[in-house]
Amino acid sequence: MYCITDQQIDYILRDISARGVELEGLQLNLLDHICCIIEQQLEENGDFEHFYSKVIQQFYKNDLREIEEETKSLLTNKNYYVMKKVMLYSGTFSAATLTTGIILKYMHAPGAALMIVSGILSASLLFIPLLFALKVKEKQSGKDKLLVGLGTLSAITIAMGILFKIMHWPYANILATSSPAILMLVFLPIYFFSGIRNPDTKVNTIVTSILMIVGCGLFFSLTITPQSSRMMCIRDTESYLRNERILKMEAQLMAKPSTPVTVDALSQKIYAACEDIKASMLQWETGYKTIGEDFVSKNALIKDHSTRDFFQQNTAAESRLEELNQDIYAYNQLSASRKLQPIPTESTIVDLNLNRSPVRVRGALDDLIRIQMLVLQNGRSLAAL
Repeated sequence: MYCITDQQIDYILRDISARGVELEGLQLNLLDHICCIIEQQLEENGDFEHFYSKVIQQFYKNDLREIEEETKSLLTNKNYYVMKKVMLYSGTFSAATLTTGIILKYMHAPGAALMIVSGILSASLLFIPLLFALKVKEKQSGKDKLLVGLGTLSAITIAMGILFKIMHWPYANILATSSPAILMLVFLPIYFFSGIRNPDTKVNTIVTSILMIVGCGLFFSLTITPQSSRMMCIRDTESYLRNERILKMEAQLMAKPSTPVTVDALSQKIYAACEDIKASMLQWETGYKTIGEDFVSKNALIKDHSTRDFFQQNTAAESRLEELNQDIYAYNQLSASRKLQPIPTESTIVDLNLNRSPVRVRGALDDLIRIQMLVLQNGRSLAAL
């Protein structure tokens, strides 16, 4: 066992200070550890300085100053380990809930939407930001921190864009297209040209860049271009106009039915309510209560908006829809006694249990036209009887 002298202790302490360690408590802790190692492992007549030079190298990778920087980081970030635990728990929760939600979605089981939303939101608003906060502390250069920030922003926007697209929320297309654009046009060039200059990371940088380009390409291949979206809106509007023409022809063919006054009045009330709701919905969607063959030149297109937003902004239309639902219930009660075809309500615009979130404007207009068609056809059947 080697017996270390006071002069050697002073030598170690001066060397620790000269290597960039300035915290007194850290100096003493390192001194204590080094002295213990020397006393236990160095032979009694061994070379002190040669053995010390080997021991001190075990405490760092590049420079002894790293220990002090890490110590300061831990002291200034007392919640480092708490953040790390929360990050791991939130990541596990996100992965588990998202996987469960996807499985439930394929099985058409309840709770799928809730699990998917919870998984993506926890990953976007908790796991990824905490990962960024921890990773950015490990980077020294401003370029590395910028890369971490851009990568985090891209990951969050991609996740939120997918969530908005799945849930048919507003601005889904903007998020879905801007997130890969940030990744491709901003993050990728900085990452590629900074990593390819280093021989150690050159191959990894090229492979990762190729994977990112392929991934963004696949992502963009699933998105609808503005021109394609416009063409779909034109086709949907043309289909609506064809249905409207058929409805008008059916109304012209129908004579006044010799039916009880209650049924006739209720039919007229349902027909008028559908007309009012259609007019309000068209004005909200296109700016016009009615549209004609010149809808393309006027840009009066029926788009893929949700009726939930329409009813939230138009309380009168929402009240009219509730009245329509009650009238249809009464109509179906009367139609059952006369063996007429009832008006279907399940999974349509008048199904108030849907909370109107999954119904698009195009589908809602079709539902209302079908209700009117069925009322007219039942009226003709009664007239024939």
